Amino acid sequence: MNAPFDVPRRPTEGQIALAEACRAAAPEAAPARMLHLDAARYLDPARFARERSHLFGRLPLCLGPSAMLPEPGTAMTHDGFGAPLLLTRSTNGRLGVFRNACRHRGTRLLDAPEPVPLPKLVCPYHAWAYGLSGRLEAVPRAETFPGLERDALGLVPVPHAEAGGLVWVAPFEGADFADVTGPLAADFDALGLPAMHLYARRTHRVQANWKLVMDAFLESYHVQRLHAGSIARFFEDGVTRGDLVGPHMRSAVVRVGGLDGVDLADWAALRRVVTYAYQLLPGTVLVASPDYVNLMVLMPQAVDCTLVEDFMLIPAPPATPEEEAHWAKSWALLDGRVFGTEDFGAAEAGQKGLASGAVPGLLLGALEGGIARFHHSVDALLAG
Repeated sequence: MNAPFDVPRRPTEGQIALAEACRAAAPEAAPARMLHLDAARYLDPARFARERSHLFGRLPLCLGPSAMLPEPGTAMTHDGFGAPLLLTRSTNGRLGVFRNACRHRGTRLLDAPEPVPLPKLVCPYHAWAYGLSGRLEAVPRAETFPGLERDALGLVPVPHAEAGGLVWVAPFEGADFADVTGPLAADFDALGLPAMHLYARRTHRVQANWKLVMDAFLESYHVQRLHAGSIARFFEDGVTRGDLVGPHMRSAVVRVGGLDGVDLADWAALRRVVTYAYQLLPGTVLVASPDYVNLMVLMPQAVDCTLVEDFMLIPAPPATPEEEAHWAKSWALLDGRVFGTEDFGAAEAGQKGLASGAVPGLLLGALEGGIARFHHSVDALLAG
């Protein structure tokens, strides 16, 4: 059960390049100047409001994996980013994303954070009915609405894209999905994401600024310290490399055993020793372990509060009690301890420390360059 699932895939050129860079790197970090991040970027409500409008209001947002709504003829809701959204999977398998509001009086059509089978969407107020494609199909007492054009009163669509096994939405027309449907989707296809099964999901309320949560997944310096009792034994210290895909960051961390003698085109062998992580602006993290994937979607609620929805994706539904026990153990380790207690706990402790005024900000060393790159990208987007 601990081996990567056997799939006829190959890593992308970008994934191979990161592995080559890790193989060429010495474990010790090269000398570099230290960097400082002011505490105000995590504490200032005015800055937080700009981030909500300039980042979460202008960039494509990842809602989760395609596997969260896998079956045709189903629908679910999503409210984490503030706008009430309705996701549907038509009988032909096509994804639809709409505003969760009836075109008659604006009534919320559905409350279903988990997928539910539905032949159509019926408003609970006056029973206007919509197909899963969003088309208005039925109006009770239609004669009382003279001149009503049903084709013009379908559900309000939301710009979206489904690629590489992820669902993306945009808060405005004309959004650019090129990065997430192009090179990033190719990486996620290589990881097998579109065909994976959603084993578990959980939403955590983290009492910390969303960027403190992201920071934890932008460096490996903490792994041997914060995760000393959980996953540290699996990883080399400081053997990591990263690059950019548009504004998004991609990194590779080498597991114990190193890359010596590994054929980098052998995807199964590469997955055994390299953990790939993706930090997708504005606030999504994807961590590809050897035999499963964790996807975390960050949804800022306040300057010091973030909802983090963690999805665990596995190759196929558990077929035996032994397989179920294996995945349950992995879920408990990652979501229950590594992320849920250690990483998120560190973010909350950092928020308290910064809010107390004890220190003026964060000091970053040579192994924390990913944090500096991320904040540089955020600052550039805020200035634009």
